[in-house]
Amino acid sequence: MKLIFLSMISLVYFTGVLGNNVPSLFLIYTAFIIKLLWLFFSLFRLIFLLVYVSGNIMSGLVYLSPTPTFWRIVKRRSTEEFESLPYICKLLNAYFWVYYGLIKPDSLLVATVNMFGAVVEIIFLFIFLLYAPPGMKARTAILVAILDVGFPAAAVLLTQFLLHGEVRIDVAGLLCVGFSMIAYASPLSAMKTVVTTKSVEYMPFLLSFILFLNGGVWTFYAFLTKDWFVGTPNGTGFLLGTAQLILYAIYWKPKPSKQQVLNNEDLEDNDTRQREPLIIPAAGSQSVNAVAEM
Repeated sequence: MKLIFLSMISLVYFTGVLGNNVPSLFLIYTAFIIKLLWLFFSLFRLIFLLVYVSGNIMSGLVYLSPTPTFWRIVKRRSTEEFESLPYICKLLNAYFWVYYGLIKPDSLLVATVNMFGAVVEIIFLFIFLLYAPPGMKARTAILVAILDVGFPAAAVLLTQFLLHGEVRIDVAGLLCVGFSMIAYASPLSAMKTVVTTKSVEYMPFLLSFILFLNGGVWTFYAFLTKDWFVGTPNGTGFLLGTAQLILYAIYWKPKPSKQQVLNNEDLEDNDTRQREPLIIPAAGSQSVNAVAEM
């Protein structure tokens, strides 16, 4: 494209030098239009590159955003009320995007960022299985075996050997859309917990915020490239991320400061002292009173 623009500019220049029948004003105007088009093309390429790179950075941050949650699980040696389903769905989603990036031309970065994500999710699920209670551990292990091992292996093998060319890419893209929608919708369980408990303790803010940014960036990328396999799930993720941030605005409560906690403890101690009797009778006096009554 750059070579075409330079050739057109050179043609206009030499026509102006050698051709006496061409008005010079027309040549100047044509050269200006060509340079303006080249400027817009360069600006578009720059925007495209920035969106693509920022989209990959955001995707990496989406995969890393639960790190504080799992650090808390490791420190407390308990999964508490956290759910494993979002991480199971994100691992499944990463598998299919890796496959899509490998079979579609010029999509290697899509594959590499999701390879990184798959490794991160495997580590998170290992930690979850390590510290989950027996019932949750068994349920998580069954879901991992079905959704993250058996199903993706079967789907990739069938797609690879039964389909070819653009059909294979389209089917892989549809699988990515479907499981991206599930991955983005999986925090709905956390949103339900927030509404039920009226607390955002078990819906990490960092994950919600980065899902919001990631969905917005990749939706814009899909608009530029007209790739609706990318746009559909990420547009949904942008809306769900917005909904989670709205829940934060509604149910978030500031944590009490240390001074407030100490003041509350002092008030409780004062209440306890006020309820206590000023004079506590001795055990001997109680026995004397009992003898006198007899």
